[in-house]
Amino acid sequence: MKLLKFHATWCQPCKMLSRVIEDAGDKITMPMEEIDIDQNQDLAVKYGIRGVPTLVIVDEEGKEVSRKSGMLMENQLMEFLSV
Repeated sequence: MKLLKFHATWCQPCKMLSRVIEDAGDKITMPMEEIDIDQNQDLAVKYGIRGVPTLVIVDEEGKEVSRKSGMLMENQLMEFLSV
């Protein structure tokens, strides 16, 4: 499984979530790919991203397993990643 983090450079909640992810970095074992929606519009459309930040967990084939939108605190992030 892999975590896709959809974000934008102009998005303040995205920056805040990045700090939460960075602070929890030693606890996160799932590989993560950061996707700027302005630079990768095709992927944003493929996964139906309507707002940022959005986290999407995908399986080995890229099929969505779970998603969460908006700012998360560290405990919420860790609970989401325990899927």
